[in-house]
Amino acid sequence: MSLSPAAAELVDSRWDEILPILHEYIAIPNVSEAFDPDWRAHGHMDAAVELIRGWCTSRSIPGMTVDVHELPDRSPVIVVEVPATGGGGADDTVLLYGHLDKQPEMEGWRDGLGPWTPVLEGDRLYGRGGADDGYAAFASLAAIEAVHAAHGAHTRLVVLIEASEESGSPDLPAHVEALADRIGSPSLVVCLDSGCIDYDRMWVTTSLRGMATATVRVDIVEEGLHSGDVSGMVPSTFRIARALLSRAEDERTGEVTLDAVDVDIPADRLAQAEETAAEIGPISDRYPFVEGAGPATQDPADQLLARTWRAALSIVGADGLPPTGRAGNVLRPSTSLKLSLRVPPTADAAAAAAEMAAVLTAEPPYGARVTVTDVESGPGWNAPALAPWLETALDDASTHAFGQPARLFGEGGSIPFMGMLGERFPDAQFVITGVLGPDANAHGPNEYLHLPTARRLTLAVADLLDAHARRGGT
Repeated sequence: MSLSPAAAELVDSRWDEILPILHEYIAIPNVSEAFDPDWRAHGHMDAAVELIRGWCTSRSIPGMTVDVHELPDRSPVIVVEVPATGGGGADDTVLLYGHLDKQPEMEGWRDGLGPWTPVLEGDRLYGRGGADDGYAAFASLAAIEAVHAAHGAHTRLVVLIEASEESGSPDLPAHVEALADRIGSPSLVVCLDSGCIDYDRMWVTTSLRGMATATVRVDIVEEGLHSGDVSGMVPSTFRIARALLSRAEDERTGEVTLDAVDVDIPADRLAQAEETAAEIGPISDRYPFVEGAGPATQDPADQLLARTWRAALSIVGADGLPPTGRAGNVLRPSTSLKLSLRVPPTADAAAAAAEMAAVLTAEPPYGARVTVTDVESGPGWNAPALAPWLETALDDASTHAFGQPARLFGEGGSIPFMGMLGERFPDAQFVITGVLGPDANAHGPNEYLHLPTARRLTLAVADLLDAHARRGGT
């Protein structure tokens, strides 16, 4: 059962108000703490927190409280609490989650666009963080307002908007522990930080890969040397680094060969990939390959599994390499590479990080000095089976908002909070969803928020909150 038309009317009017606030949010260069260690001094995070806190406080939701939770040496968390209404259980909690920190700028924005320059083109709002994940706080409260406008029901609600997600959520566990009494034991978790395969329906994430990151540095001499004088006798640090990486990855196929990431894909996830692929075709068609290039696998179902249930290693940064226009004929003394390893949802990400560090540093070629630093990991997540009421509610909410039933799919990114919550609340149901279509380009240049999808997803969340409150038949 869907909420009355008053809910859709409220969502539309509220999003008309949200749009200019999102412009302000995008303009704040609030990169996550891993990319801005001096974030307190720079003040961008405080500005983003105050913008969102102020908007939340201005909502006319009966009994709502809005706090900024602070802990020493931690980024803040916005906490919103809303009492039950319409007969929803006061002792039953829904936890809604989002974040307000952003990825760095990244190069390659097309002319007229930029990370901190909000630009509205048709249905797309361009700029860093609008879709990942600045819209979440606004959509969550607008959905709650929609329930009230339609005289619907919801249980007690807690909204958490964190500020370290793009750094792997290192600060969040401490906040969750400190807020344990206020959070309680949620029976439903709604996260708006995921993606969608298209903008035609509500897509619900069934799994998230874990992540292991590290920086490997290879040193061979104390200073740069004339390449004509020493090359061939002194080995290249880049070649040594390349050889070390081959211990963890088969460069011909991209297969990660670490034991810790060797897990079986569950049968239900295999079946879901086949079903989704049969409907959407090759997901690779949605990505901007250069002319003549293509994906690592052509099979549509295998493409979905490769990006969601298999490990993959990416080199996301490098030091020691001068720009090509300034590169002399010098054998460089060192090479540093930032490694990003995506880990299957059910693999042990911490064990994968430890194994990766171990294989890279064992018996280095030529006696080179190899160091691995900044080793971090975050768990993956595989969703529990959907309860019958939630399966029905998702289809109803998606049909009401989008005109088509919901679909399930795995997501290749990481939301460390979900793995932590899955362990902490094993009996909870999870709805992980979002607005990031394949070309929305989160973390990259030209990131955009698809506004019609944000509006529709807000309405779908309102329906879910109402269905959750009524799931016992009341």
